[in-house]
Amino acid sequence: MDLNKLKDQLQTEVDTSFLYDSIAAIQSDDNLTRVLRGLSEIEKGHAKHMLDKVLTTEKDYKMPLPSGRAKFQLKLGKIFGYNSIISSLSSIEKQFAVNAIKNKIESGEKPTGFEHNHLKIIEAVNNNAALNVSGGFLSKFESRHKTVGGNALRAAVLGSNDGLVSNMSLVMGVAGAAVSNNTILLTGIAGLLAGAISMALGEWLSVQSSRELNQRQIDLETEELEASPEEEKKELVLLYQAKGMNIEEAKKLAEKAFENPQTAIDAIITEELGIDKEELGGSAWEAATASFVLFSIGAIIPLYPFIFLDGKNAILLSLGSSVIGLFGIGAAITLLTGKSVVFSGLRQVSFGLVAAAVTYGIGSLIGVSLAG
Repeated sequence: MDLNKLKDQLQTEVDTSFLYDSIAAIQSDDNLTRVLRGLSEIEKGHAKHMLDKVLTTEKDYKMPLPSGRAKFQLKLGKIFGYNSIISSLSSIEKQFAVNAIKNKIESGEKPTGFEHNHLKIIEAVNNNAALNVSGGFLSKFESRHKTVGGNALRAAVLGSNDGLVSNMSLVMGVAGAAVSNNTILLTGIAGLLAGAISMALGEWLSVQSSRELNQRQIDLETEELEASPEEEKKELVLLYQAKGMNIEEAKKLAEKAFENPQTAIDAIITEELGIDKEELGGSAWEAATASFVLFSIGAIIPLYPFIFLDGKNAILLSLGSSVIGLFGIGAAITLLTGKSVVFSGLRQVSFGLVAAAVTYGIGSLIGVSLAG
């Protein structure tokens, strides 16, 4: 491995340790705190190993501090919820496992089967009902189920991207037809409202349908519990065993849960269905509002120059603002993917500009045809 790759991996180990410690600091469950701090200590050991390798080539190199990206991730976690960090850690551990297996195969060493242990641990932590990943109010805009992927952050990024790209393409297409500034502005506002309302309605239907499905599942489980409580208790025992408990512990926990009907149904809802009874998949109105706002924020970026300027000046400012917005969205995506900020930002800009160029070209052709 060359020196730059060693330094990159060292920084990744430092950032990973920092994020494990940060997630551990907000936990109320002692077991989860110990697990996360244990993972952090292991990553610190990996970082020390990487630093020793770097020092064989660069004698004065110091252990790096957590990167700006890791600190920025942590700040976003406070707003969107810490699922995005769990997602990032899961992706990093997955890549570590793939690299470890690849290196062993290339060196003629047989994989042990333990290479994916860290990934299994972080996934088990993520599936633990006691894991605290809540952030600020924006984390409420998505389902509270803790899936690996950072739902709230992903929704924010993609919602803004949809608004920006779609309205930039629409505005450029109309501008290409050489229509008046007022027409461009009116068309852009109509596109913003139509897109934002469509996104909000789609999100409302999605979340409301999820809530209704979850409520239906709860009703069915309640009926089954009333009809055959012993069968439901057996199912709960098997479920606890599948999660790693021995049969004695599983039976003891199930017996405690079935001491009264309310705790029994609560245990079944949580363990079998994985549903938060209080949330039932999140608020449909909060999700709809979030989608409307996020889409509108993206869509206003290519449109606002036409409020103050006209002609080529407005078009150039619109493109410039859109490029900055697209690059920012591409950079934000790296918080989920772990890829290079520059690569992801430029890729997003390229796709957006291609879409704008196509619609501008089509608009120009239509404008010429109409004028002729």
